[in-house]
Amino acid sequence: MKFILWISDCLIPFTILFIVGFGALMRRPVYDDFAEGAKEGAKTVFGVFPTLIGLMTGVGALSASGLLDALSGALGRWIRAVGMPPQLVPVAVVKLFSSGAATGLALDIFKNYGPDSELGLAASLMLSCTETVFYTMSIYFLSVNVKKTRYTLPGALLATAAGIAASVFLAGRM
Repeated sequence: MKFILWISDCLIPFTILFIVGFGALMRRPVYDDFAEGAKEGAKTVFGVFPTLIGLMTGVGALSASGLLDALSGALGRWIRAVGMPPQLVPVAVVKLFSSGAATGLALDIFKNYGPDSELGLAASLMLSCTETVFYTMSIYFLSVNVKKTRYTLPGALLATAAGIAASVFLAGRM
């Protein structure tokens, strides 16, 4: 275990030294390249910042309004019919927008039902095998000015649905 901790302590300094050493070996102006990359990164951050603010505000409003609980209640009968516990609906919906907010909802499930319960296991698996679809699409596509997303959203939602189904199935089998 000490060896793994030592490796994790050395990994970032080694990576930095490797990049600087490789750049010097290739006779690149390493600091100038770093400064140029940082400048481009700052432009990207400022370009997507309004989208991030909008997403975070929307997730906060969605969580605080009680709409997620109402959605769980309204869809409860149909959700239960396909084998998914209705308590996981808020986690699944919020995870599409924000991983941090979904983690907070999962912590509530852990507190109420326990982390080793079927709901706790399903929530953990769901957080691991689904993606923040709308957040990721907005950041990636806005940063490179993609206007036509084609089949990205349907494909991402299908993959998320498969991840949710797999997490509920696997949690029920553990």
